[in-house]
Parts: sequence; structure tokens; C-alpha cells
Amino acid sequence: MDLMVLWIVVFLALSFDFINGFHDTANAIATAVSTRALKPRVAIVMAAVMNFVGAITFTGVAATIGKGVANPAELEQGVPIVIAALLSAIAWNLLTWWFGIPSSSSHALIGSLAGAVIGGAGMSAINGGGLIKIVQALIFSPLIAFSAGFIIMWILKLIFAKSSPHQVNKGFRFGQIITAAFQSFSHGTNDAQKAMGIIVFALVASDVQTTMDVPLWVKISAATAMALGTSVGGWKIIKTMGTKIFKIEPINGFAADIGSAVVILTATMIHLPVSTTHVITSSILGVGSAKRFSAVKWGVAGRIIVAWIITIPITVLMAMFFYWIIHFFFL
Repeated sequence: MDLMVLWIVVFLALSFDFINGFHDTANAIATAVSTRALKPRVAIVMAAVMNFVGAITFTGVAATIGKGVANPAELEQGVPIVIAALLSAIAWNLLTWWFGIPSSSSHALIGSLAGAVIGGAGMSAINGGGLIKIVQALIFSPLIAFSAGFIIMWILKLIFAKSSPHQVNKGFRFGQIITAAFQSFSHGTNDAQKAMGIIVFALVASDVQTTMDVPLWVKISAATAMALGTSVGGWKIIKTMGTKIFKIEPINGFAADIGSAVVILTATMIHLPVSTTHVITSSILGVGSAKRFSAVKWGVAGRIIVAWIITIPITVLMAMFFYWIIHFFFL
């Protein structure tokens, strides 16, 4: 029975990764698709491949997820806690995807894991230092990405101020192919590891292993799930990200992709989970502000920011609810 429950965790974690693939990868290719640098199907295939490559390249973020919120070895009900967290994160991701809101899968997972731990083991089980470190990364990375997007776009404006807009956009449309691939790779390095980390959390909680090392089969399965999810695409979010914040031209998409990809990859290198949705959207907002502040549709941006703010508290409560349901009927 314990083994079957563990496989349920693996299935749910890979389902989360699959949903993350079509939910968040839409962000990574939105600018390239909206400027027609890449045809939608080509962009999705390229993103799927680069996500897979990125996912199997690093594991540091997985370790942070696996032990940052709580110590799985100390939880009596570790596996039910993980199940509740995944059900909450998946439900929130599907809800926000349905309404085309680029909410954060990272916020959803962290909030859900914290809520499930509180519901199953109380506040004392939360690793305060680790959780604060993760939340700080989630808060500061969008601010850094906004600044990066603004600065890169400002520099490009200075360099190409006297050039023909048609020729500039023609050149940067090609450049967007490279930056979209870089963006998708960086997305894989950070986001796929979150599912890896939650699986390892469950493996340690159920005494299958004692360390936070990520087994090869977990790497391959998580990378594959995200790549398959990417292949499904996420057209509602692509529409929001690529067209509703401001009118994106190839030079803008190039700047936004570079800014956000560098921030995400840097976070991966220092083993910190960040929200790729937050980072990419913030970079686009920064680029739009550098182009012309009034060009940004701040009403749409405000709607996105509200979704960011409410995600963690809502998923905390959802995960607590899911844990109590599991506890009531199955424990």
C-alpha cells in the first residue's frame, strides 16, 4: 500500500510538471510568437527540446525545494502532505490557466507545500529560515528582472536610435529565435527541478532514501513530463503575455528574453527557485517602460500582479483543506 501511495505522489508530481510545461512555457515563447519570429508549432517544439535539456542539467533547486520548506525526514505524515500540496498546486495552475492568467507555478507549489505542512504537522514543522530564503528569491527576482529588461532596452535604444526601424526589427526577429531557445533552456533549469524536489521530498519522507540527491529516473521523468507539457502549448497565456501588456516588436522581445533568461539562470546557479512567470512578465514590463512608459497597459499588469500576490495565501489554505480531506477519509 505504501508503495502504491508513493507512486501516486510520483504521478501527481509529474502531472504538476506537465501542467507547468504548458502553463509556464507559454511565457517563455510568448514574445517570439507574438512578433512572428517563430511560428507557434516551431516555437513549441523548440521550447520542449530546450526545456528537456535544461531540466537534466542542474539539480540544486530540487534540493532547495526538497528541504527548504520543511525537513521531510521529520514528518510523520510526509507522503499525505506531499499529495495535498500537489493537489492544491495543480488545481490552482489549472484554474489560472483556464482564465489565461500568468500566475506563478512556483508560488503555487511553495504556498501549497507550506500549507500542507502546517495542516499536517503544525507551524513548528516549517523551516522558517529556508522558507524565508525561498520567498525572498520569489520577491526580489521580478524586481531584478524589471530592472534588467529596462536597462537592456534602454541600451538598445541608444545603439539603434538612428537606424531604420524596419531593418532593426528584421535583424532582431532572427535574434529572437536564439533568445527564445535560451529562455526555454533557463526555464527548464529552474522549473523542472521543482517537481524533482517534491518527489525527493516524498522519497525521504517515506524512508526510500536518506539524502536529497536526485535519482536519474526522477531527472529523466520530470524533464520528459515538462517537455510533453510544453508540446501542448498554452495559447491563452501566450495571448496575455505577448499582446496585452504592450505592443511588442522584435527588439523588445529580444531584450525581454535576454533579461529574464539571465535572471532565471543565475537563480538556478545559486540553487534558488524563482517564478519564471514573474521574471518573464517583469522583464516585459521593464522593456515596455523603457520603450515608452505610457505604452504599457498597466491595468493588465495590475491584474497579473494581483494574481501573484494572492497565489501563496490562497494555495496555503487550499493545501490545508486538501490535507484535512485526506486525513479525514484515509488516515
